[in-house]
Amino acid sequence: MMSTQKTLRVCEKGHRYYKSSDCPSCPDCERERAPDSGFLSKLSVPARQALEHENILNLQQLATWSKKEVLALHGIGPASIPVLEKELAAVGLRFRKG
Repeated sequence: MMSTQKTLRVCEKGHRYYKSSDCPSCPDCERERAPDSGFLSKLSVPARQALEHENILNLQQLATWSKKEVLALHGIGPASIPVLEKELAAVGLRFRKG
């Protein structure tokens, strides 16, 4: 089994953290900027960032996407889909067919 080398990093705010990937996100900064409510608050950081990157900030915008398109986004995994479907259904929406 190969072990991945983690390196110490310091973000612009001075948070110190270790990461093994090239991802520049500081875990502390991401926790600080996570929403307290709404559908984005129910997702993992990578899933939230994927939707934010595509400017999907509300359920009406999400409903214009198909499940397949959302799953193709980097950061969205299969575990995110049931969460998103539940949130859409709660307001009478669903993923676009296709």
